[in-house]
This record gives sequence, structure tokens and C-alpha cells, in this order.
Amino acid sequence: MCWLPRLQLGLLAVTQITFDFASGSQMTKEAAFGQGIRRISAILQTLGRGPDSGLRLTDVALETDLNKATVHRLLNGLCQVGLVEPDPLTGRFHLGPEMFALGSAAAKRFGLNGIARPHLVRLEGKTNDTNYLSVRSGFESVCVDRCEGSYPIKVLTLNIGDRRPLGIGGGGLTLLSFMPDDEIELAIEANKERLAAFPTVDIPKLYSLVEASRQQGYAFFDGYVIPEMSSMGVPVMGPDGRVIAAIAIAAISSRLQRDRREVLLEMMNAEARALEASLLSLTLNGPVAPDDVVDHKPGIPTTAERRRRSDR
Repeated sequence: MCWLPRLQLGLLAVTQITFDFASGSQMTKEAAFGQGIRRISAILQTLGRGPDSGLRLTDVALETDLNKATVHRLLNGLCQVGLVEPDPLTGRFHLGPEMFALGSAAAKRFGLNGIARPHLVRLEGKTNDTNYLSVRSGFESVCVDRCEGSYPIKVLTLNIGDRRPLGIGGGGLTLLSFMPDDEIELAIEANKERLAAFPTVDIPKLYSLVEASRQQGYAFFDGYVIPEMSSMGVPVMGPDGRVIAAIAIAAISSRLQRDRREVLLEMMNAEARALEASLLSLTLNGPVAPDDVVDHKPGIPTTAERRRRSDR
């Protein structure tokens, strides 16, 4: 990969800027390096969440809570290596071409999108509604794929790459609800300030939604972000019984009334179980047993998983 040497040199320049800036304080180089990496990550994530038109330097500074001088230095360093690209006409900043290369490499490494895509397409064909695939990143849910529905009224509440606090939206609520109890508490505590931006979902309400999701086996987010727009989601579980992704459907609220939700739930669970089987087949030797696809329930070991454990 010809861009790797430039990337290494550019990151050296970025971190050297951080070290020089921190040299007048009591901060050690190791601490300064960690601070610099966190700042770079915050800038890249902010640009990733930004509009297609890009963000101004002042926007980035505001979103990351960094001063303009620091953001200016870091953006310059990131532009040198192609991780960020300025628009020559507007002066706004976008993620650069090297971010696309890195993202493509990561997608090949994890492979979830490619494996899940046929399941999303099949689900859309059955329901005509837009569906989303979300994964957890820290205390956030990240939309990693979207399959637009053919129903005339589309609900496109998330773009690929969009992030929300865990618990917000059908996918985010699914990921939160099927996490262990201690992790749920940590996530809600960590997101307290961000959750304040969603006044219809206060913390007691969020806990009640988690409890309801666990009882019914799926998450239902009923117009709490956008009125008359609802979503529902089911978990995709890993071989260890932990939730690794969520498949969610978003539609106008009239299309997600209880009777239809029951029909959709059966379709969504079928695709989630099939996706789990596809993921298992990548890590286990031998064919996937039929009950891995049809009868597997979240949190219950599959035949393939029991076989793997017995071989240890």
C-alpha cells in the first residue's frame, strides 16, 4: 500500500505538533501522545457525522470542544496524509481519500457488511420497508449498512456511518437492551449528557424501554425522535451469546402497529438467525447444523457452538 509511508510520516507530524504544544506543561510525552490520538479521533468522528457539504473549522472546534488553534494544527496534519480533505472553494473539511482506503480495509477485515447485505436485501424484498444494520462502538450505535425500501413513503433516519447514543432508535435500543446489565448501566451513565438532546427519552423511560425490549424479544422505538416515525429492531448474537449487531426496520408509525410488528418480527428473526449462522460458519469447522438457522434463540448456545465448546 503506497500510502502507508505517507500516513506514518503524517501521523508523526501530527503527534509531534501535540508534543510541542504540550511541552510547556507537566504532561509526559506518553500522556501527550494519548491526548493527541483522542483529539484526532474526535475530529475524524465529527467529520464523519457531518453533512455532505463538510464542516468549517469553527464547527469542528465546537463539536470537539477543542480550541481553534489546536483544531487548525491537527486538521493541517491530517490533510497532509489525506485523512482529511479541504474543499478549495468553501474551505470546509471532509474525510479524505485515505479514510476511504482505511475503511475499505477494515470492511474486508471484519466482513460483516458483505455477509449481512443479502439478508438486508431479502428482508426489504419481503417488507418493502427500509432496514438498517447497526453495531456498537463504545457507548454509541453506528449504522454500517442501509437497504432502502420500495414503499413510497421512505423513512431515512440514518445514513451509513451515522452515530447515536446507545438506546436511541430501533437499532440503538436493540444493542443496549441485549447487553449485560452492568454494561447497560455504564452506557446510560456515560451518555447522560447526550441523551438530554432527546427529551422524550429520559433515563427512566430508557430503562423501561430496555425492560420491554427484553420481555418481548425485540426493541420498539415509537416516534421518540421524529413524530410519526417508528422503528423496531432484533439482535444478532455472536457465538459467545453477546449481541454483536442489530437489524432494524424504520417506517411511518402506521406501518408498525402491533399486528404488523408481529409479522415483521418473524421475518426479522429469521434473517437475524440466518446471519448468525453465516457468521458462525466463518469461525467453525464443518457445516452449520439446521437448528443453528431455524431454532436458535438469542443467548442460547447453538449446536455449532456446543460442538466448539466440547472440542476445547
